[in-house]
Amino acid sequence: MENVLRPLIVLGGSVVLTLFVGWAVDVVLRRADARHHETPLWGLLRRCRPPLMVVLLTALLRGAYDQTSLKIVEDHVEGIGQVLSLVLIAATAWLIVRVASTVVESSYARYASQQSRDAARVRRVRTQVTLIMRIVTAVVGVIAAAAMLMTFPNMQAIGKSMLASAGIIGIVAGVAAQSTLGNLFAGFQIAFGDMVRIGDTVVVDGEWGVVEEVTLTFLAVRTWDERRITMPVSYFTSKPFENWSRGGAQMTGTVYLQLDHHAPVAAMREKLREILAATPSWDGRDWSLAVTGTTPNTMEVRVVVTAKDADDIWTVRCAVREQLIGWLCAHHPYALPKVNTAEAAAPPGDQWPSRAGSNGRAPRPEELHTNNADIRTDDDAPPPGADRGRAPVMSPDGTQPRTGRG
Repeated sequence: MENVLRPLIVLGGSVVLTLFVGWAVDVVLRRADARHHETPLWGLLRRCRPPLMVVLLTALLRGAYDQTSLKIVEDHVEGIGQVLSLVLIAATAWLIVRVASTVVESSYARYASQQSRDAARVRRVRTQVTLIMRIVTAVVGVIAAAAMLMTFPNMQAIGKSMLASAGIIGIVAGVAAQSTLGNLFAGFQIAFGDMVRIGDTVVVDGEWGVVEEVTLTFLAVRTWDERRITMPVSYFTSKPFENWSRGGAQMTGTVYLQLDHHAPVAAMREKLREILAATPSWDGRDWSLAVTGTTPNTMEVRVVVTAKDADDIWTVRCAVREQLIGWLCAHHPYALPKVNTAEAAAPPGDQWPSRAGSNGRAPRPEELHTNNADIRTDDDAPPPGADRGRAPVMSPDGTQPRTGRG
């Protein structure tokens, strides 16, 4: 009878005690969360119950498993103890990471609620806490793995021998992983140097997008067409890039139009005022329309508008471009650029004194773009070679030959 009751008491008691502690902790956290709505910490701590229960159950079994008097336990007492130790270390690391994550998230949520008007500062803190959590997770994981390895007797001797050559190994590892270490330190520089933050609008290698994720080794940018560009963080510390969110999210955009020289610039300004007044994305700070360039066929009209962020500036630019072109097509079609393909009109004859023929005639239209205006053009002149092949006609006195038609 004792052989049956003892395992039930040890195993069942450990499970029952674990469930009771988990229930009691949940009740306490729910009451604390109900009393303190302004602090999300107590509600977030409820997510720590699973690792807490695993730690508690493993610790109880680790301390009393050898009291079960079961034959299978007595035959494998060392192996079972080793497995429980490994599970206890892993569960403890899980609990530490979960508690740290809960504290960091609650602190960030409270800070974001207090600084809701300063979006840039909130994004900076979010980037920093994200990288801090990744560092904490990596450190706890390394320590947990080392503790698990040290539970094996053979690993202790290996660890002692590795400590003797730690200097050489460190040098070799540093040389072999210098790019990785460079990205690691670049991640620290980005996190605490406030170079780029999660949610910033950036332009990298000609690609426009929003920073979606920042880690210690890479940075992910989500483009406007929902692609993800993954780049090493060392790129942002070694090469220039555009950060449209730094120093404020407000932006100024331009729209360029190529129009005919007869385009009604004054009327276009009035129409632009109407378009912007009806566009919700325009923030009302500034606008302008000016002629900034000219070519032999067209002139360049530049429209300047403002908006509160990058998304709205894109919307305003597209709306202005579309509605201005539509208005010009409907009311001022002559203002659109044209390509002249008709032949030029011939000027009066007195404007061609140097190219007139021997009879003072102006060049024909087909001669305007050629070099044939200086060629003899007498209507009575015979064509070249007209007398070729005819016999000469003698004069009456028989001395002077002349050409003529016989």
